[in-house]
Amino acid sequence: MNEKSIAQLYVMTAKIPEEGIEKFNEYESHVLPLLHEHGAKMERRLQSPDRLIEIHIIWFPSSQSFENYCTDPRRNEHIYLLVESGAEIELRVMKDLK
Repeated sequence: MNEKSIAQLYVMTAKIPEEGIEKFNEYESHVLPLLHEHGAKMERRLQSPDRLIEIHIIWFPSSQSFENYCTDPRRNEHIYLLVESGAEIELRVMKDLK
């Protein structure tokens, strides 16, 4: 089994400026439905009460499926919304310590 075939758990943290919330939400309305098509599962989606912080815990069946999601042309055609939102994104691969 190679590294690209091992399941991965990703934690994405977005810090969104108040004026970018609507653009960020619009971006997500386009790209989150694509997760399923790449075999991914949104484990948790958390948002602060002021909507300025959002955290996603997403499981991908492999790093290759994550790469395929990231390079999906349908996702990339909406990337301008993320840029315009001004959101600062931090992405980490994590492991479950069950």
